[in-house]
Amino acid sequence: MRSSDDRSTEEVQPGEWDGAAGAPVDPPDLPAPKLARTILTIALLGYLSVTVINLLSAPHSRLSLTMSLVGLLLIFVIQLRHSSARARQAPAWQRALTLGAQALLTYLPIAVFHSQWGAMAGFFAGSLLLLLPPRQAWPAYGAVGVTMLIPPAIDGLPVREAFYLCQSTLLTGLVVYGLSRMAELVKALHDTRVELTRMAVTQERLRFARDLHDLLGYSLSAITLKSELIHRLVPTHPRRAMEEINEVLSISRQSLADVRTVASGLRGMSLEQELGSARSLLTAADVTVHAEIRLGRISQQVDTVLAAVAREAITNLLRHSRAGVCEIEAVLEGGLVRLSVSNDGVDPSYRDTSPHSGSGLGNLQTRLKAVSGTLSVFRGADGTFELVAEAPAQLIRGLPEVDDDVYARGSAA
Repeated sequence: MRSSDDRSTEEVQPGEWDGAAGAPVDPPDLPAPKLARTILTIALLGYLSVTVINLLSAPHSRLSLTMSLVGLLLIFVIQLRHSSARARQAPAWQRALTLGAQALLTYLPIAVFHSQWGAMAGFFAGSLLLLLPPRQAWPAYGAVGVTMLIPPAIDGLPVREAFYLCQSTLLTGLVVYGLSRMAELVKALHDTRVELTRMAVTQERLRFARDLHDLLGYSLSAITLKSELIHRLVPTHPRRAMEEINEVLSISRQSLADVRTVASGLRGMSLEQELGSARSLLTAADVTVHAEIRLGRISQQVDTVLAAVAREAITNLLRHSRAGVCEIEAVLEGGLVRLSVSNDGVDPSYRDTSPHSGSGLGNLQTRLKAVSGTLSVFRGADGTFELVAEAPAQLIRGLPEVDDDVYARGSAA
């Protein structure tokens, strides 16, 4: 029923599927963010204690020792700031200011304490790696290590002492950089797990609401339609009315059973069974049905998704059109299942914009993207409407995701 001249086409293509399948598992050996930060703080204090021991082991005045302790405290506070994620997000002038202060506290005391203060250059090297862009950070980091060759030379120490101070400075910088980044990554990982847990809960709520919509929308439409038919049949055809009442009871019992299984997520549906029910329902609504069904082996999840598509298509047909003819095609060719439901009797200007118009087709989009399916709707100026869903017969993992905004444009029949 598709015509290239009188139909506007709105097709939804798959994008990348990135849904969370469930709540994230918390690795038992992953340190907590506070523990990672504590490890970093203890490591910094350890390096500071080495410098304090070096200063106390050499003769210095009480004033110089007091000033050195104050300087070490200031370097410790600045380094804690540089090792936080907020430091890299600070404006450039603030980073330049704190790096400049740390550079002064690193190099000015060397004029007094010489090699005994050299360990503090490792903190400065680590800060450069943390706060500067990589192209600038690594050359600056190396330059700091080279400058540590100078104090031993001034003190007249052997070359091995100069090499040791240079190497320990560069190693300290890497340790500071690595522990700082580790603390940030641990915190980011914990935050991500919390967000994934929230997303999993939200996804489960959406699944529950989606399944209830698909179940009750179809079932209530069928019960309403058959009840109207019973109302007309009771005066003239009481026996036929009793048959229809039995069907209403059967539909209501099945709906109750389906609702009970929705919460557990165990409900499966069959496309062939749904199409059989649809033919019966449409015939009761005086709609002429032309059906072609050629299905083979289909995975349970794909079968359930396409059954939901068929159910929603029939629900929309009954709610939004005065159809006289409905054509249904469900075929399996080349590993691809194609379901097409088309009907006439649609007002071309009709668009249901009420807040209670439902989200059935949007729910189908969410279902189809999970099985790498595509969904298309076609509207004709002559009052025809067609819904086409295609999906692989067997489920494929790692699938593309569909843009919700695109699908919203095709949500009314």
